[in-house]
Amino acid sequence: MNRRAFTLIELMVVIAIIALLIGILLPALGAARLSGRTAACGARLQQMGVGLTMYLNDYPDRLPQAKGHVSDSQEAVIGALFAGKKGQLPFYDIDKVGAERRPLNKYLISRAVPPDDSSGVVELPEFQSPVDKGTQNTGIPYPPFDKTDSMYDFIGASYTLNDHSIEGDEKPTLVPPGGGRMPYVTQPARTWVIATHTIYNYQSDDDRQMYWFKQDRVQANMLMLDMHVKLRVNVPKGVVNTTDDYTFLP
Repeated sequence: MNRRAFTLIELMVVIAIIALLIGILLPALGAARLSGRTAACGARLQQMGVGLTMYLNDYPDRLPQAKGHVSDSQEAVIGALFAGKKGQLPFYDIDKVGAERRPLNKYLISRAVPPDDSSGVVELPEFQSPVDKGTQNTGIPYPPFDKTDSMYDFIGASYTLNDHSIEGDEKPTLVPPGGGRMPYVTQPARTWVIATHTIYNYQSDDDRQMYWFKQDRVQANMLMLDMHVKLRVNVPKGVVNTTDDYTFLP
């Protein structure tokens, strides 16, 4: 019995159709993957909200704070030390204050956390965002600290605390200078308390190039002070402390 084989033209048509379908489906699959990662990041923030609520029950009106050295003789509250693991950055004690001394950890992690002087590598996935792509500009002008592929590894967490405004220490936010209790907050539903590091992308009008969600737009996931989570909120260019969606200021 004779069997008719495919001609070269027919094979090329089939390949072209398959290539067309792949071209149509890949963007949709990429969008679905990003949506899943964004939701997972939001879920981590929601859990931090639960831990933060318990922390505030023990320390009323006082956010989780840890101090690091800003000079050989001076310490200050470092928002990035609120939770997570020991980071790589050799400034502000980021590479010295580990999971044991980062205050929110014990309210979120039920397992034992090794002390900071232990030799093993500590991983805390609770504080690693699935959308964390690091930054191409850390603000440090020399390698290897001028950029990073992971803020989780670099700082110890993909998230940070609202301890200073976009303008630095000129406008106090939820952590007073030197630490202490939060000021009275007029709009807790609009005031963010914990967010992905992308919220500080335009620190002092400098572009840190944290394009975690889109190639051409900076966005952030954030936990508001009333403990609800906002996803993929646009972060405007420049020194902007307050938008229609959020504010740094109490």
